[in-house]
Formats: sequence, structure tokens, C-alpha cells
Amino acid sequence: MAERTWHVAQVNVATLAEPLDSPRLADFVAWLGPVNALADAAPGFVWRLQTEDGDATAIRAFEDDRIIVNLSVWDSIEALGGFVYRSRHAEVLRRRREWFETMRSSHLAMWWIPAGTTPSVAEAARRLKLLEARGPSPDAFTFGVPFAAPDAPTPAEADDGWLCPAP
Repeated sequence: MAERTWHVAQVNVATLAEPLDSPRLADFVAWLGPVNALADAAPGFVWRLQTEDGDATAIRAFEDDRIIVNLSVWDSIEALGGFVYRSRHAEVLRRRREWFETMRSSHLAMWWIPAGTTPSVAEAARRLKLLEARGPSPDAFTFGVPFAAPDAPTPAEADDGWLCPAP
């Protein structure tokens, strides 16, 4: 398989229901290390935002200090989706309502970046705003409405130009 020239960046944010050191968030905090280690070892993982503590919970990128940010880079949407929905991460995802408030604005966005680059938190916040303002586009999209990498072949190219509907 040829080396990819584009990677997918993803940002997701969540509004804490209580401070991280509260008993209510103890299980979430306990999951941070194992889930981050799982991500680091996952097929297609490239990079994630973290402090010296190994996670990004101390990074405050938004006016509301209760909002925490997760920012990572993967070699494909499929690799990211496999981690999010088909690994032990899904156990944590199912419990999100215990730990976080429901967000009224976009809380997840993806976009393509040149391989070898990493997005900034400011760029991630901008992509969330773009998604909120315009809906899914090549500049900011979701799992539900994904966009192909800029160098992905068109369906005609992928099928050697022969387009024939299945019987």
C-alpha cells in the first residue's frame, strides 16, 4: 500500500458536568490512561494532543473552562472510526452522558491535513465553528457526512473509468 499523503485530523470537545477531580468523574479520569494507550497503539494512529501528563485535560482552548478538547491525527477515517466505535473506547463513549453535558453546538469535526503536519488547537476550534456555520464540507465534516482526501481517486478513476450499475 502506498504511503498516504493526507491524514485526517479530528477534534472533539466535551463540557464537563463537574470538575475533573469530582467523584462523579472518577471513572472517566481512570479511563484516560488506558484509552490514550489504546489510541497510541491503534492501527492508523498518527498523533494526539497531550501535555507532559499524557493527556489533554489541562488544555483550555475555549472561553468556557469546563470544555475539554481531544485532538488527534489518523491515517484514514476508517482507522479513526475503528478506534472510536470498535475498540474499548466505545465503552467510554457509551458512558459520556454520565460525565458530560449535552452540547448544543458542534462537538466533533474532521478535516484533511498533509501527512507529517499536526493541527493546532486554534485550527481545531476554527473547524468546529466552520462545521457549525456551514454544515459538513471538505473543510470540516463528520462521520455521518465524510469527505474523501484531496488526492483520493474519483469513483470513475477508482473503477478505471468503467461505470456500470450493478444488475
